[in-house]
Amino acid sequence: MISNQNIIKYWPNQPSIKLNHAVVDLFIETERKLILRTKNKSNEYLYLDILNIITKTELLQTILSELKELILDIIEINLNSKTIVKLNRKIQKIFINRVSKKFFFKFRYSETKLNTIENLNENNLADYLLTYLIFGSSYIEEKIFLFETLYTPYNHVRVLLENFIIQIANTITKRLIYSLNETANIHQFLRKQNISNKLYTSSRTIVLFLNNLKWQNFIKSQIYDIKSLYSERQKVLIFSTEGIITKNIYMSNNNKIKRVNNISLIFLFWLEIKDLLIPKTEKLVIQIAKYLLYCLINLLSNSILILIRILVFYLNK
Repeated sequence: MISNQNIIKYWPNQPSIKLNHAVVDLFIETERKLILRTKNKSNEYLYLDILNIITKTELLQTILSELKELILDIIEINLNSKTIVKLNRKIQKIFINRVSKKFFFKFRYSETKLNTIENLNENNLADYLLTYLIFGSSYIEEKIFLFETLYTPYNHVRVLLENFIIQIANTITKRLIYSLNETANIHQFLRKQNISNKLYTSSRTIVLFLNNLKWQNFIKSQIYDIKSLYSERQKVLIFSTEGIITKNIYMSNNNKIKRVNNISLIFLFWLEIKDLLIPKTEKLVIQIAKYLLYCLINLLSNSILILIRILVFYLNK
């Protein structure tokens, strides 16, 4: 008898009633997670951390709700999958503005005061997610992920959805922080609206928090992102039983590698050389160490034999 745990649930590969049901089930499942699993348990700082649990959950729920509307809008205007990929950045900006307008309305903070969205976080993988949700897995380009598109696990789409929600929430919170600009303004706004995380209730803790984020983002952009390109691993954020955690998924980055700058290319080249040379160097060092150890053992054994002979010679005198 086959255990239910061994049965892999696959995502529908074509627009159909089955796909609609899968999307509904996924959204219901995600809504349940948003109630209790929004605490950051990853090893990374998130801009989202500056908000208290209630506000954070409300923002995440707003994003999920607006995503439903976005999907319906895309279906209504009859965008095809290629157009979604082409207009990905524009769709994201419209979506972020829409969520911001709805979420910040109750704080009497107009989204027009927010900074323009310049650097979108491509780690939210929005184009792939929308393609899965609207068209099914067969519309995803082959060899992007580890499995064949027709056999895309349901949990893979779940991971993309959760990552998208968290990344968008993080982007919106970051946008708010940088729009308020000064630490005093951030502190005053969070305290006035009663939406601050208890860990960041003073100007000093907010400054420390933002400095940690800046340093983390610098390291990420200069080292981690390039290593991820090389190793073809994409770090995503998901909801677990403990809260928000990170997870690595396989993702082909051939297109991204073509767009990296010269410094990044040098680093990638160094990683290639390192992977080629280090194993060979390790083997050489091990062989040399074995040879030296062999010589040392022989030297010691011969020395001991000589000493024994000398002792025997003097004892026999």
